[in-house]
Amino acid sequence: MQRRQFLASLALAMTPGLVRAEEATGEPVLIGVSGPLTGQYAQYGAQWKRGFDLAVEHANAQGGVKGRKLAYVFEDSQSDPRQSVAIAQKFVGNPEIVMELGDFSSAASMAASPIYQRGGLVQFGFTNSHPDFTKGGDYMWSDAPNQADDMPHLADYAIQRLGLKKLGILYINGDWGRTSQELMKAAAKERSTEIVASEGYLPNEKDFRSTLVRVRDANPDGIILISYYPDGALIVRQMRDLGMTQPVVAAGSIYSPKFLEIAGDAANIGIFTDTNFFPEDPRPEAQDFMQGFKAKYGMDPDSYAARSYDAMVVAWYLAKTFGPDRKAIHDGLATIKDIPSVIYGRMSFDPTTRRVAAPMSILLTVKDGRFTPWKGN
Repeated sequence: MQRRQFLASLALAMTPGLVRAEEATGEPVLIGVSGPLTGQYAQYGAQWKRGFDLAVEHANAQGGVKGRKLAYVFEDSQSDPRQSVAIAQKFVGNPEIVMELGDFSSAASMAASPIYQRGGLVQFGFTNSHPDFTKGGDYMWSDAPNQADDMPHLADYAIQRLGLKKLGILYINGDWGRTSQELMKAAAKERSTEIVASEGYLPNEKDFRSTLVRVRDANPDGIILISYYPDGALIVRQMRDLGMTQPVVAAGSIYSPKFLEIAGDAANIGIFTDTNFFPEDPRPEAQDFMQGFKAKYGMDPDSYAARSYDAMVVAWYLAKTFGPDRKAIHDGLATIKDIPSVIYGRMSFDPTTRRVAAPMSILLTVKDGRFTPWKGN
């Protein structure tokens, strides 16, 4: 009952003037998804799938795409660029797929971008914050904030809000991580803050102690962590094992219940991050989504579930507004306005950058084993 009430109330909020719609039937309109269902980032893919399923359920309860059901095909890439390329070839070659969502990492998405561009299939990288992702062609779009905006925002959190003066950076040594740490260095310099160490690590590393010792010996008063939740949680645990008690200001990619589970008590000693979605956000659209998600799955959604929900809603709105056609969807992204969003309230896109207009974020910290809004020192 709670889920039905959620779907009904969200439908009314998302479609002004809507009273009732016939449930969708007929041949499905297919969306392709490339992302991690197995491997070290599988938890992200699991949250994606929950968000997708809830969005598809909502869309089809409201008539789908002009009477046709909305559906998706999820191919497991493990967020590996080699696999994302193979999936792109498969999706482009399937004329039933009208839009693609993913991949998880910018590196995996950007490796596949040339294939989507040549195939005329929109690649909607809803977690791709790398500044160059949407520069891959006019078929690359995203509702994720740009790292060129996120890193200065994170620098402000560390320097202006928390008062840190000397920073050490740990970053995952991939394209996204290297670009982010360069942006963080530039942001720190603009704010007259010293970077005393900057150390990269390989994506599959598990033992970070030698790297951490080098950072510790540089004597920073705070750590900037640019990582995903599995490696980020292990880094935090090993920091505390080495006696490092500095606050950790981390990219929003660590925001996951699994981070807290892996990090354990080490997460309670000064972890700070940000997110685009938080279950305690009082906005009605966020609360409606949170309650419906919890009724269906018995857990709170994280930002990745909210992002996947929003991404599928974007695909649905484009297909039902402009038609389930690859070129029509591409052309429609430049003109569509005010798509309902649990993260942003309403979503539009800048046709020049091909990114969401006016993104926002919420500052978080970890307290008593859970993420909570940061309210100042």
